[in-house]
Amino acid sequence: MNKNERKLYFYSAFLITLVVNSAKLMALNSDGIIARYWQFNIGEYGFQFLYNMVFCLLLLYLNLSEGRYLSVLRASKQYWKLYGLNALVVVAAMVLGSIIHSMLFGTLQLPGGRIRGYFARFLLSSVMIAVVIRLVLLIRESRNKDLINEQLNSAYLKAQLQLLQEQLNPHFLFNTLSSLSAIVRENPSLAQNYILHLSKIFRYTLVGSGNSLVTLEKELEHLKSYVQLLKMRLEHTVLVHINISQDLMSWQVLHLSLQPLVENAVKHNRATRSEPLTVEIYEEDKWLIIRNNLQPATREAEGTGIGLANLNERYKLQLHKEIEIQQTTAYFTVKLPLI
Repeated sequence: MNKNERKLYFYSAFLITLVVNSAKLMALNSDGIIARYWQFNIGEYGFQFLYNMVFCLLLLYLNLSEGRYLSVLRASKQYWKLYGLNALVVVAAMVLGSIIHSMLFGTLQLPGGRIRGYFARFLLSSVMIAVVIRLVLLIRESRNKDLINEQLNSAYLKAQLQLLQEQLNPHFLFNTLSSLSAIVRENPSLAQNYILHLSKIFRYTLVGSGNSLVTLEKELEHLKSYVQLLKMRLEHTVLVHINISQDLMSWQVLHLSLQPLVENAVKHNRATRSEPLTVEIYEEDKWLIIRNNLQPATREAEGTGIGLANLNERYKLQLHKEIEIQQTTAYFTVKLPLI
């Protein structure tokens, strides 16, 4: 029972009580029919109003307290017990109310009039309360369905993200192991340094694979290790320039979002000493810009390819935003939203 439901119970009980006791107000007219049998008494009317309202609140509480009282019978589909106990509560409230009323304010001129009055008011109150209970149950059912749908959607998105992230490791693994094989043959001492940076990269990949967002500082630190691997493989043919203000280092990007972009730039462009591939990383209007000079390779490199589509899908699933891609004759640019 949440705060909004408690408010609904109170307002419903107040409105129902006001409706079923409105006829008593007709006794204010001394020439009316009701005034012949009942003289308006503010104390007596106040007692009836409060007692009726407590009765309404009691029925609502017994029937709508989740996991307790009469709601247990509804959950287990014991409807005959549910209706029988509700009827017992209504009858007991009628009898008790009429007895207390007579003790406090005396009997009516019309024999049996008080019990008939309680019967009429409480019967009408019970019907209206049943409608309110049904409405509350429908609202709960709708809310539960929305919650279930949200949980299913969240689980589906997490599964999609996990599948996308799982593509990162094999993609990078194939490239780095083939490069390591060549470096081991040519320069064993350099291979040790290569393995050191490679271990940092895999540690970052594995430890952070469950985290959707990381600070820009962590992502750039990881990228620096990858750039060191590029320098060992390609020497001075690939240049990576990072120009990010220290104030932006606490901003966030998706985990492993920079390395694939630099990988793609290396894979799809030629890089020589005379024509080096230059990758620039900087911030502009709350976007992280990754730009490389465009000099397409004459022969496309083979690879499993995480690709831009994968990265864009991760941003759509996790942040409900898309990356921006721009290509001119001179540059290829990817913009990542900063959080």
